[in-house]
Order: sequence, then C-alpha cells, then structure tokens
Amino acid sequence: MRAAVVTGASDGIGAACAQALLAAGWQVALLARRQAALEAVAGGHPQALTVVCDVTDPAAVEAAFDAVVARFGRVDFLFNNAGIFTPAGLIDEIDLADWTQSVAVNMTGMFLCARAAFARMRRQTPQGGRILMNGSIAAQSPRWGSVCYTATKHAVTGLTKQLSLDGRPFSIAVGQIDIGNARTGLLQAHLDRMKALDPDAPETPVIEVSTVAETVVHLAGLPLGANAQWMTLMATTMPLIGRG
Repeated sequence: MRAAVVTGASDGIGAACAQALLAAGWQVALLARRQAALEAVAGGHPQALTVVCDVTDPAAVEAAFDAVVARFGRVDFLFNNAGIFTPAGLIDEIDLADWTQSVAVNMTGMFLCARAAFARMRRQTPQGGRILMNGSIAAQSPRWGSVCYTATKHAVTGLTKQLSLDGRPFSIAVGQIDIGNARTGLLQAHLDRMKALDPDAPETPVIEVSTVAETVVHLAGLPLGANAQWMTLMATTMPLIGRG
C-alpha cells in the first residue's frame, strides 16, 4: 500500500486532499500544528497517521518523516501544501515580522519538507516517489498588496524546477499545482465579508475544494515515469487570462 504525506492537513485544501487520498486507498500521514484538528480530519481512519509538526522547525520535520517511515515503511508521495497568507498592504506598510513568517512557512517550510521526503525517497527500496508543490496562482500572477505571498510563492516555483531536475536520477518526480480560488471555509468567510460590504459586487469565480482534492489524488497516482510538471487549476471564468 502506498504512503502519502500531506502538510497543512488540519483544514482547507490539505484536509480535503488527505481525506481523498485515504478514500482512494492510500496510507496517509497528516501533518499540521493542531492535534485535535488533525484527529477530526482523520476521523479514526485505520490508515491515517496524525503528526503534530511545525514545518518551520527542522528537527520537527525530520521527526515527523521518521514517524511516517516507522509506521508505513516508506514515503511515496508528498503534497507540500502548508502555507500562510499574511495581512495585505504595500511593501512599506508590511510588518517585517509578517515577511519573516511568510518566508519561514512558505519557503523554508516547503524546503524542509521537500528535503525530508527527497532524502527518504532517494534511499528507500524500491527507490523513488513523487513530490507535489502547492504553488498557488500567486506563483504566476500577483494580486494587489500581496508582496509576501507573491514573492514566496514565486520562490516555490524555483524550488520545484530545481528538485525536478535533481530528482531525475532517483525516480523522484517533482511537479507543481497552482490553485485558484477554492471554496475553503477561510475563503468563504472572506467572500461573505466582501459581499456584505458591497452586495452589488460581481461574484468571485471559485472551484470546489473537492475538485482540488480529486486532482491531487489523480496526480499522486501517476506512474513515476510520467510527471505533470505544471498544472493550473482554477475556475473557468477566473480572470487570470486576459488581464491588462
């Protein structure tokens, strides 16, 4: 049975993907900082492993992946998903603590988890595995006031490229999914607030989080000889194309 690791698995996209992988027959390690939330997502599934892990802590990440191998024997798939979005503003309005936190989670956290997965995939038998990076639409095109998120997500694309190249000799396939607005609880609350402020504002195009989860499960199941290097998954009417 194949083993997957999902970071940021306590809610939103991470939670939906972890549950979908379990439903598809994977063994799944759910990583996040809140044990109670992780247990709620796992729902007592016999093939689920919940691991409290701060992805910015190198020792915690290594311990988490050690726990995964101890339980499942190997790591076949990492959905490198954990990320944060700090308060919006122009660059001279950004609190330096928000920049530092964004870099710690969205860049260093991604690096540490990819590093841990890569190390185990390289050395396990049979060798190899797949790493899927959650880049976000912001890895391609910024939105106003999002300098921290945009810069760190562009950095994720560079990390994806490098790992994709470096993983080839070890049958490690590395790709990136850039997801548009998905109807998570957090996004829906934001949309509701915006609608209350301006009832006549046009509807924001969104996709259901279940669509994201189905896509991640499909990508996870590709044979290692095939790689979806880049995927953009968004609402058909999202205005990514045709701006300007």
